[in-house]
Amino acid sequence: MTVEEFEEFYAQTVARLTGQLFVMLGDQHEAQDVVQEAFVKGWSRRRQLDRDGQPEAWVRTVAWRLAVSRWRGRRRTADAWQRSGAPPHLEAPGPESVALVEVLRDLPPKQRRTLALHYVCDLTVEQIAAETGLAASTVKTHLARGRATLSHRLQDPRTEEGPRV
Repeated sequence: MTVEEFEEFYAQTVARLTGQLFVMLGDQHEAQDVVQEAFVKGWSRRRQLDRDGQPEAWVRTVAWRLAVSRWRGRRRTADAWQRSGAPPHLEAPGPESVALVEVLRDLPPKQRRTLALHYVCDLTVEQIAAETGLAASTVKTHLARGRATLSHRLQDPRTEEGPRV
């Protein structure tokens, strides 16, 4: 199937297949999602679809299997939650945590990622460099600049003596 033929096939069948899957699943959004995902999978196999002679049946079958797979995943998740019980009650974040998150959001993405890898994931400069593809000197620069920004922005305005966190 050429690109043009696949586009025509899509235009002619997407509404019908979505309607069929809606009837099978009882959920319009789920039907739209699985049909679209099935067409994406079909795109890479469009030449094979043409040889099989039943591309609409193939898309419908793939969409159904995707829906079943999603059901199984949701069921496993629900079963796991039942086995483990309700999640523990967590306290709301304090003002210090909220302030830290606000400052972190304002950092450039590479600095924020570098700080998280270093302080949250406990990675060394060398490990961060290997994971991000940055030079070790760049990682050190991101850490230094990020720490400086955090230190400056998290000053307690009442004391001006040190960070609030």
